[in-house]
Amino acid sequence: MTKTRRRAYAQQRPQDLGGGVWSVPVPIPGNPLGYTLVYAVDSPRGPVLVDAGWNHPDAWQALETGLAALGLDVSAVSGVVVTHFHPDHAGLAGRVRETSGAWIAMHEADAALVRLIHGLAEGEHRSFQADMLRRAGAGEGDVEAASAGRPHVPALPDRELRDGDLVDLPGRKLRAVHTPGHTPGHICLHLEDADRLFTGDHVLPDITPHIGIYPYDRDDVDPLGDFLDSLDRVAELGPLDALPAHEWIFPDVAARAAEIRHHHEEKLTRLAALLTRPLTIWETASMMTWNRPWDELAPVLRGMAAGEAAAHLRTLEARGQIDRVPGVHPVRFKAIDS
Repeated sequence: MTKTRRRAYAQQRPQDLGGGVWSVPVPIPGNPLGYTLVYAVDSPRGPVLVDAGWNHPDAWQALETGLAALGLDVSAVSGVVVTHFHPDHAGLAGRVRETSGAWIAMHEADAALVRLIHGLAEGEHRSFQADMLRRAGAGEGDVEAASAGRPHVPALPDRELRDGDLVDLPGRKLRAVHTPGHTPGHICLHLEDADRLFTGDHVLPDITPHIGIYPYDRDDVDPLGDFLDSLDRVAELGPLDALPAHEWIFPDVAARAAEIRHHHEEKLTRLAALLTRPLTIWETASMMTWNRPWDELAPVLRGMAAGEAAAHLRTLEARGQIDRVPGVHPVRFKAIDS
């Protein structure tokens, strides 16, 4: 697949994509991703948004003015479908609802997580983070830095979706496709009357989404395994045009899904080769390849890297290639044939 070079947010413009679909780039201040592509789909009751962007005054202004440039009014929005609960997707959904009376919909699994986040006090969240980092083998300096603060809390949804549900979009067929991995309730949205797929963060044209496991040492879930299965499911939809939440629109989502799956299979092979001796999750993450050296990663990014390492370790464990060393703390993993 020919790659398009990523453009900075300042070079992005609202676009009429044809067929009653528009895109508005909404900035993510201070984040290297730069922006979220918010989509609007025409409806007799008013446009329905796919995602809403980060909750920040600059982002809100960009959403309002971007829609206006396309002849749309944020006060006329009838609904917001959130592909997943992360703040660069769900952050402004609550403000859109306050402005227009729109409903907010997301998959039931992510809705459950949003309710959990709403119920956590600041101290509870910090204690959870610190304990998780220690169990992974992080040093106290990383524990203190990475567990500070609390993520933005998205608005509670009005509606919950399941796999195969049609979104409330009169005259169109917009179907939820459950694609867990990046989050438990991530969904893609298949615009069946136009052969387009809104992919959220599931399939992006150049980068791969973060797949982590939290707490790191869980053994009852396999998010990377779920993600790989979800890639196969998207590939089965065929060479649809992909409308992702970041970077740029691209053709043939099936081909890109296959590329991403191959990337993770190679990563799993390299990781299995490291486990000739017992390693903690933190040690494993420090030995893996990231976009910059481990020593240069900020504490929060180390925490995310550990989450991704943990997800890959869990998939190897689920496949029977590695096992947990019994009776040690923090938890350590080792290849079964070593």
